[in-house]
Amino acid sequence: MPSAKAYAAHQAKEPLKPFELERREPGPHDVLVDILFCGVCHTDLHQARDEWGSGGYPMVPGHEIVGRVEAVGSSVKRFKPGDLAGIGVLVDTCRACGSCKEGLEQYCEGTIVWTYGGVERETGKPTYGGYSTKIVADENYVLKVSPKLKLHEAAPLLCAGITTYSPLRHWGAGPGKKVAILGLGGLGHMGVKLGAALGAEVTVLSSSSKKKEDAFRLGARRFADMSNPRSFKDNAGHFDLIVDTVSADHDFTAYMELLKREGTLVLVGLPPKPPSISPFAMAAKRRAVAGSHVGSLREIQELLDLCAEKGIGADVEVIPMQKINEAFERLAGNDVRYRFVIDMSSLKA
Repeated sequence: MPSAKAYAAHQAKEPLKPFELERREPGPHDVLVDILFCGVCHTDLHQARDEWGSGGYPMVPGHEIVGRVEAVGSSVKRFKPGDLAGIGVLVDTCRACGSCKEGLEQYCEGTIVWTYGGVERETGKPTYGGYSTKIVADENYVLKVSPKLKLHEAAPLLCAGITTYSPLRHWGAGPGKKVAILGLGGLGHMGVKLGAALGAEVTVLSSSSKKKEDAFRLGARRFADMSNPRSFKDNAGHFDLIVDTVSADHDFTAYMELLKREGTLVLVGLPPKPPSISPFAMAAKRRAVAGSHVGSLREIQELLDLCAEKGIGADVEVIPMQKINEAFERLAGNDVRYRFVIDMSSLKA
């Protein structure tokens, strides 16, 4: 079986530390990927520290994976050794439910096998993520990565990118549409780039005026400093769509009032408390509030192809694996613009 070097969380309150693991022997439909870069998602921090009650140690986080195919199973058709490949948040689903059959695997009604913290269908053993040198996955859950992409900038597309791209596409962001991205962080900065690439008028709604320059650099046409109460009045009824990336508690009703008639507020951030929204703000203009969860494999491939065509990547800070604990602390303090990415060559020396 292929062996891999990794970093793992062994307890919720302990730093991640070196870990050795064995991947399953690639089966007929499997792809063995030599990992080159892995993005650091805020979910990794939550999971490693057991902040969502998920548990399961040792845990090797990482679900923004880009690498090169090392070997393929005898029945694999889509990949060959040497190809670039990506793996996102899931590596298998039930394949039989309505959502899977409709190509919406992220909403599988059966069993989703997460890239880490899940259980492999093939072996019954825990899944380990991308903070490692190798990974094995079924070819149907592996994405093609264009050599036109800068690989370190492409890794966050597998989660941060698709988490914003999916609602932008589903709710029709494009020419003539006025879209707001609420929050300019790891998710939000990708939402701005992708909304602009789709042709929408993008406005950044941020509580930090210091991010105004970045907002315009990333492709926004407008910026609103939401720490100023006047911004709510100035933007009332302006937007067709607001993609809310904020994970801290905030006033959802106030942002609903910024939507046009029949506009939609889409939640992709995960605040700790359930949202409270006035039904009057919704009913008065037939507005809607919705949620969106990553994206389908089809959408991720579409996103990767779009980014390759338009030269889009995440704004990243590349780190060696040995600095992951420092990166976690900085991530918890929102001290990154806008995504950490691990260079896995640091584990291969």
